[in-house]
Amino acid sequence: MALGGILGAGIGVAVGALAASALVVRPVDTSDLLASPVAWSPSNPSAGNNVNFSVAIKNQGTVASASGAHAVTLTLSNATTGAVVTTLTGSYSGAIAAGATTAPVSLGSWTAVNGKYTVKTVIAVDTNEVSIKQANNTSTLSLFVGRGANMPYDSYEAEDGVVAGGATVLGPNRTIGDPAGEASGRKAVNLSATGSSVTFTTRASTNTLVTRFNIPDNTASTTLDVYVDGTFLKTISLTSQYEWLYGAEASPGNDASAGSPRHIYDEANVLLGTTVPAGHTIKLQKDAANTAAYYNIDYINLEQATAVANPDPATYVVPTAFTQQAVQTALDTARQDTTKLGVYLPAGDYSVSSKFNVYGRAITVIGAGPWFTRFSTPSTQTNTDAGFTVPSTANGSKFTGFSFFGNYITRIDGPGKVFDLSDASNLTIDNIWIEHTICFVWGSNLDNSTITNNRIRDTFADGVNLTNGSVGNLVSNDEARSTGDDSFALFPAIDHLNQQETGNTFQNLSIQTTWRAAGLAVYGGGGNTFSNLYIADTLVYSGITIGSLSFGISALGFESSPTTNFSNISLVRDGGHFWGAQTFPGLWIFSGDYVYQGIRISDIDITDPTYSGIMFQTKYSGSTSLYPIADTVLTNVTVTGAHKSADAYDAKSGFGLWANPLPEAGQGPAVGSVTINGLHESDNAVDIQNTTTTFTITVNN
Repeated sequence: MALGGILGAGIGVAVGALAASALVVRPVDTSDLLASPVAWSPSNPSAGNNVNFSVAIKNQGTVASASGAHAVTLTLSNATTGAVVTTLTGSYSGAIAAGATTAPVSLGSWTAVNGKYTVKTVIAVDTNEVSIKQANNTSTLSLFVGRGANMPYDSYEAEDGVVAGGATVLGPNRTIGDPAGEASGRKAVNLSATGSSVTFTTRASTNTLVTRFNIPDNTASTTLDVYVDGTFLKTISLTSQYEWLYGAEASPGNDASAGSPRHIYDEANVLLGTTVPAGHTIKLQKDAANTAAYYNIDYINLEQATAVANPDPATYVVPTAFTQQAVQTALDTARQDTTKLGVYLPAGDYSVSSKFNVYGRAITVIGAGPWFTRFSTPSTQTNTDAGFTVPSTANGSKFTGFSFFGNYITRIDGPGKVFDLSDASNLTIDNIWIEHTICFVWGSNLDNSTITNNRIRDTFADGVNLTNGSVGNLVSNDEARSTGDDSFALFPAIDHLNQQETGNTFQNLSIQTTWRAAGLAVYGGGGNTFSNLYIADTLVYSGITIGSLSFGISALGFESSPTTNFSNISLVRDGGHFWGAQTFPGLWIFSGDYVYQGIRISDIDITDPTYSGIMFQTKYSGSTSLYPIADTVLTNVTVTGAHKSADAYDAKSGFGLWANPLPEAGQGPAVGSVTINGLHESDNAVDIQNTTTTFTITVNN
C-alpha cells in the first residue's frame, strides 16, 4: 500500500511508526567493475612502434567480485570506417575487493600504423554484479598515431577541389607576397570572374566552415557566397584588415609605400546553421554581390561543433552579461566563494578591452567551446592588449573551451600575449582558439603545466614560448598557423630566473605557413623532448632551429646530459631567406652564443626544402668561432627534393646536407662535427656539400 494510503487508514499509528525509526537509503549490494585505467605504452606511439596494451580492473561496488576469472576484451577499430584492426584479450583471476583496483592485466601488443582509432574495452559481467551496474563494463577511448596534431576538423586544400566558372589554380612557387608562394602546399585557387568557384566534397559531417583567404588590400568588408549541394546557403564575411604588410622583412608595417608585401593571408569562419553530412558538397563562389576584385583561397576546414553545457550550475558562476566587467566580476566571485569551482562562460560574443585577472586561488574557466564562447577586442581599435594574467596565487587553474580574437595589425614587443604567465605552475590551457594577437602563451618560469588541443592562428610573434627556467611542461596536440615568430619555442633566457629548462615535452604539433621565423625553435636546455611533429611551408626560415642563440639576452646553452631529443618529424617545403642574403634550410643546426652539445635527432624526413635539407652553421666574433657543434647525433635521416632554387640565392641551394662555408655577417664556416647513423637521400642536386676544413660529417649507413 502507498504511504498516503497508510496515513489515510491510520494516521496516528503511521506517524508514530515513522518517528520511531530512521529511514536509511543505501546502494544496492553489488560489485561494479570497470576498466580503470586502460593504458598503452608508449603513450604517444609513432608508426612502427610496438604498442603494449593493459587494463586495470576497478571494483567500485559495495561487495567483492566473484573469485573466478574476469575476462577483458580490447578492440581497436579504425575511427573513420569502424573496421576492426585488432582484438586483444586477457583476464584477472580472483576476487576483487570492494573499492580495490587490480594490477594491470597485460592484453598483448599491436604494431602502430598512422591513423585515428577507437579503443573499446569490455570487462566481462561479474556474477555479483547486478544488471544496472553493468553498463560501465564497456568503455571507449581515442588513440591517434601520426606526426602532427589530431584536431577535430578536416582540412581541404583548394587546389584539390573542383574549380569552375573561370577559377584557376595558382602556383606552385616560393615567392613571398605571392598568393601561391604564401599558401600551404604553395598553391591556391583564384576566384576573380563572377561565377568562379571551388567545390569540396565533405569527408565527414560539418556545421562550420573556416577558410584561409587573400583579398585586395584596403578591402574593409566583403563577402563570399557559400553553397551546399549547389544551393546557396549563406555568405562568409571577409576583411583585409589583418592581411598585407609591407617593407623591411624583420619589421614590416601597414604602409604600402614602404616596400614589397608579405603576410598577405588571413582566415575567416562561419557557423553554417545546418549540418552538411559526409559525401555532400560545399562550394565557395564569387557572385555579383561579392564585390572584391578577387578571392584567393588556400584551404578550408570543416568541423562538426557542439556547444558544451554548464557542467554544474551549482558550482560554476555565470557572468550576468557579455562584458569585460561582468566576466571579471564572475571571476572574482568564484575566487572569493570557496564553494565554487570556477566560471562557466555561456555561448555568446564577449567584448574585452584589457587583461582579465585570475588570482587568489585555483579556479576553472570553462566555455561552451571555441566556436560558441568568443572573446573579441574592439573592432574600432587596433593593438589592444587583452587576455589573461595568472600569477602564482592561482596555480592549478584551468582554462578551456573558448576563443579569443585580437585586433593586432602590427608587431609590438611586450604586450599582446593572450596568456602572460610568470612564476606560475600546474596550469591547464586547453581547447582554445586564438587569432590576431602578438603571442598565445608566454611562459616565464612556467612549471608543470599543460598546453593542449589549441588552435593558434595569425599571430605577430610566437605561438608558445617557454623561457626562464620553465620545467616539466607538456605542449601537446596543438596546431599553429601563420605565426609571426617561432610557432613553438624553448628559450632558456635567465633575465628573470637563472635556472635551466628541463623536462619539457613538445609532442604532436602541426605547424603551417610560419611567416617570420621557425616552426619549432630550441635555443638550449637539457632533458627536453620534441616528437611527432609536422611542419610545413615555413615562408622565410627553417622548419626547425636548434641553435644556442641568446638574442642579446643572458641565456644558457645546451646541457651534455640529459640530452635534448627530437624524433618522428616531417619537414615539408620548409626554409627560405631572411636577414638579407641568409638562406635557411629545413633543419638548421647552429652553434651560436653558448655551448652546443647533447643533441639527439632520430626519424626525421625532410621533403622539398626551399634551399637545403640540413644546414650546419657556427657563429663568429670577428674571425673567431664561438662554440663548435659537438656531441650531435642524427639517426635515420631522409632528405629528398633539395633542388636548385633558380633565384637570387641559387648558389646556396640544392644541398641535402650543407656545412655552410660562407662568411655571412656574424657567422661563418661551420665548426665541429656531426655523426649520422642512417642517411637516405634522393632527388637532391647535391647530397652532401662540405667544402670547409673546420667541420666533419660522419655518415654510418
